[in-house]
Amino acid sequence: MKKTRILLLMTLILTLAAFGTGCGSRESKPQEQPDIENTQDLSLTVGIMPAVDSAPLLLAEEMGFFDGLGLSVELQLFNNPQDRQSALQTGSIDGAITDLIAVATNVDSGFDIKATTMTNGVFPVLSKEGAGEKKDIKVGMMEVSVTNFLIDEWLSGQYNIEKVFINDIPARLAAIGSGQLDMGLFPEPLASMGELNGLTKNVYQPESGFCPDVIVFSGKALTEKEEAIRLFHQAYDQAVEAINQDSALARDILMAKIPNLNPDIKDNILLPEYTKASLPDDAYIEKIIRWTAETMKKELVVTPADLAERKFTQS
Repeated sequence: MKKTRILLLMTLILTLAAFGTGCGSRESKPQEQPDIENTQDLSLTVGIMPAVDSAPLLLAEEMGFFDGLGLSVELQLFNNPQDRQSALQTGSIDGAITDLIAVATNVDSGFDIKATTMTNGVFPVLSKEGAGEKKDIKVGMMEVSVTNFLIDEWLSGQYNIEKVFINDIPARLAAIGSGQLDMGLFPEPLASMGELNGLTKNVYQPESGFCPDVIVFSGKALTEKEEAIRLFHQAYDQAVEAINQDSALARDILMAKIPNLNPDIKDNILLPEYTKASLPDDAYIEKIIRWTAETMKKELVVTPADLAERKFTQS
C-alpha cells in the first residue's frame, strides 16, 4: 500500500513537471516577426532612350552605384518611344525616361504613372543650309511630344512654321537632308550624327529653365517598390555628382552604351548641366498641361499633383 502511494505520488509529480515545461515553452518562445526591410523588392527595370539624359543612369550602373545601395536595376534601351510606352503599360518595365507631355496625356487617359524627377535632355534644332534665313519653314517633329512643344517655345516667334509629323528619327533626318524639310528637332547625341552629315546644329535654352524630360514610375511600382525607387534616386544623385566632377564620364558612357554612334561625334556632343533629382514647379507643369490640351484640342482633366510624385526629391 505504501509502495502504491509512493508510485502514484511520483507519477503525479512527473506529470505536473511535464505540463509545466510545455506551457512555459509556449509562453516564453517569442513569435517570429517577418523582417519587413528584407522582404521588400529592391529590383527595378527602367526604360531609357538613346539620349544624353540617360548618362547618369548608365553611369550609375557602370560604376556600381545601384549595387552599392543593395539595389538591382536593369536598364532597357528603347529606340522607339512607342515601344517604351507599350512596355510601361504592360508592366514589362517599372519606370522610364519620358516627358511631361506624355505623362499628361497618359494620366488623362487613365494610365497610372507619375514623374519622380526631371532629367537633363538637350534638343538641338538641325537645319539645312540657308533654312535659317527663310520666313516660311517646314519643320519635322512628333505630334504630341516634347519635340513639338519645344519647337513652339523656340521658333514660333521667328518663323511661319508648317509642322510635318515624322515619328521615325532616321526618316526625319533623311527628310532634312533631301530638302523635304527645312528643320527638325532631335535629341543629343543623335543631333550630332546629323551635324556630322552636314546639317547645322542650332542650340536653344528652355525658356523656363526646366527640361520637359522626366523619369516616371508606374503606380504599381510606386506602391510596391517605394524603397527601391528611393534608393534609385540616391544612386542617380551619386552619378550626377561624378559627372559634374568629370564630364568625360558622360561622353565615355554614352559612346560605349548607345549603339551605332560614330566615334567622330564624341567631342561635339552637347552635354547639359546635370542636376540632382528634382521636379519643376507646379506653374511649369500647368504650362505643359495647357499646351498639351491645346495641341490635342481637348480638355485634360489633370492637375500637377496628378503628374508628379515629389517624395523622392527636395522639390
